[in-house]
Amino acid sequence: MPTRPLVIRYEDDLKLFPDLWQKAGVVLTLAVALGYPWLASERWLTVGNLGLVAIVGAAALMVLTGFAGQVSLGHAAFLALGAYTVAALGSKWGWPFWLALPLAGAVSATVGVVIGVFALRLRGLYLAIVTLGLVFLTQHVLLAYPEVTNGLSGTSVPMYWWFRGADGSAASVGDTWVVGPVVLTFERKLYFLFLLLAGGTVWLTKNVQRSNSGRAMMAVRDQDLAAEVLGVAVTQARLQSFGVSSFLAGIAGAMFAFQQQYITVEPPFDLNLSIQFIAMIVLGGVGTVFGAVSGALAFTFLSPLAESVGHVIPLVNQLTSAQQATVLLSVVVVLVLVLEPMGLFGVWLRIKRYFQVWPFRY
Repeated sequence: MPTRPLVIRYEDDLKLFPDLWQKAGVVLTLAVALGYPWLASERWLTVGNLGLVAIVGAAALMVLTGFAGQVSLGHAAFLALGAYTVAALGSKWGWPFWLALPLAGAVSATVGVVIGVFALRLRGLYLAIVTLGLVFLTQHVLLAYPEVTNGLSGTSVPMYWWFRGADGSAASVGDTWVVGPVVLTFERKLYFLFLLLAGGTVWLTKNVQRSNSGRAMMAVRDQDLAAEVLGVAVTQARLQSFGVSSFLAGIAGAMFAFQQQYITVEPPFDLNLSIQFIAMIVLGGVGTVFGAVSGALAFTFLSPLAESVGHVIPLVNQLTSAQQATVLLSVVVVLVLVLEPMGLFGVWLRIKRYFQVWPFRY
């Protein structure tokens, strides 16, 4: 099933938003995103922040799995590296968040490229096993250096505007700002910061998909041998996918650490987190940026809703709230894949085409 209208000009192919539907969707999304922190309660504002973190993390995994076809179960390891990088830089050395963020991505990207070198000859389940081992290796390393990570007890994640002074004082992002009738709490400031990061990540991922590097990744995903015969640098494409994916995953991990303000190694940075991100991109639609965004938001916002209705469902109500959410979300993912294998992206295509040809049916 084609996912876009046929284009006959190179200029049309380069357009980021080629049709009216996409432009209208961008305007509507911006309106909802900017109004959300002023209308949502504290609980749902926190859920919204987690949704923006999930967008960055899902987009990162989409580059590796959706574009390059490399199945990874080690996504949680890159998030953990990013989270503990900003935690150590903030709590031990008093770095500002805007300087610690890119460094967190750089640390994760370095590890991702190194792992990519060893995984070049692997694919499918063999690559998944290697990346799975990375999760346990990362947990062991983080716990082995308690002087940096505080070991099993976890560590706080301060968020400063500028370097901490010699007397230990520094302006914290957590301070509430009151400007006339406008009250900017910590959660609201995080929301707008995360919104910029999520928007930049989506823009970057979309452009990677349309670039020569992105097309090379997708050629390797579809048939690596044929791509190599046609002149595609298979090794370079795979290493680029690991580098970009792990960099964005490090940023997502840093965002999660800032939102939580206190982190431990396990949970949340375990195999379950990696599986959750795989479920997000599968639910949204593998191989599309729309799928990463919609899958991340759907998964994040459905979790508290599932916990709310789980206690009235027989048998499910005997589980814990977290287990109820897991069971119900698993059923939703299975139903979506059975009814629409392309996920939420396929649902969106059906809705768009229905209105495009209305009142006719084909």
